[in-house]
Amino acid sequence: MTQRTDVSRTAAPLLCSALAILSLAGRQAHAETSQVAHGQAVLTVAESKRLIAKAVTRMPIVQTALKNGMVIVCKGTTNTYVAEEFLGHEIQRGALVYGNVTPSKAGRKMPKVDPVPEVVLIKGQHRPDLSLDDALKRLSPGDVVIKGGNALDYANKTVGVWTGSPTGGTTAKIMPYVTSRKAHLVIPIGLEKLVAGKPIDIACKVNAIAESVPGLANMRILKGQIVTEIEALKILANVTAFQASAGGVGGAEGAVWMVWQGHPEDVEKAKAITADVQGEVPFLH
Repeated sequence: MTQRTDVSRTAAPLLCSALAILSLAGRQAHAETSQVAHGQAVLTVAESKRLIAKAVTRMPIVQTALKNGMVIVCKGTTNTYVAEEFLGHEIQRGALVYGNVTPSKAGRKMPKVDPVPEVVLIKGQHRPDLSLDDALKRLSPGDVVIKGGNALDYANKTVGVWTGSPTGGTTAKIMPYVTSRKAHLVIPIGLEKLVAGKPIDIACKVNAIAESVPGLANMRILKGQIVTEIEALKILANVTAFQASAGGVGGAEGAVWMVWQGHPEDVEKAKAITADVQGEVPFLH
């Protein structure tokens, strides 16, 4: 005698259970989605530099080095803002800068001012008596060296740095110590410095043996913990940011249009942070 199973009666409870699970999952997904908000801001080059500088000082590795070890801020335009955030006062524009890029036939030039040395902080205390060379000799594991750059390959987290010195400039000076002493290299650099190509390829081309090109410097490559506007918003407000577009007029030349998402309270925090840096005057004004 063959026993017949009533498939419809057996499947019905399972189907109802499956639909209930899917309905619950759908409600949970909707609830999670409803907790995600978006924000946006257009940041000029100077505003980005200030935002990045604030984020660098809040990085956990930097905070640890401030408490227990040493932080070295090398010279540069973005690093001028970083140094100001550490020291709590303004630094005369151009005083903490070596090379710079200005328009060939228009715009403003870097003023001639008395230079100040690289900023060295030991356990949070500014040590103007220590030169860069002396500080590097004291570099220890976990210490932080902060160095900017000129050409950004964001996808491969690689930065190119122009060096006018025949000995390789600051980059050649710091890197042997950073690598051998197991220190952290932090690279604050705005998205304005994204380049159409890879800095490693650019370096190979500009450093190639050829007839001399007047004024053409060499390029060296840095790899470290890059901090752009994207990382800055993550550090400062715990939001996920991306660059939506670039450029503008009326002072927004080189600006970046940033969009971010996250929990509503974090998105609002990011809005407040970007609003706070908006209005930062250009480096040279």
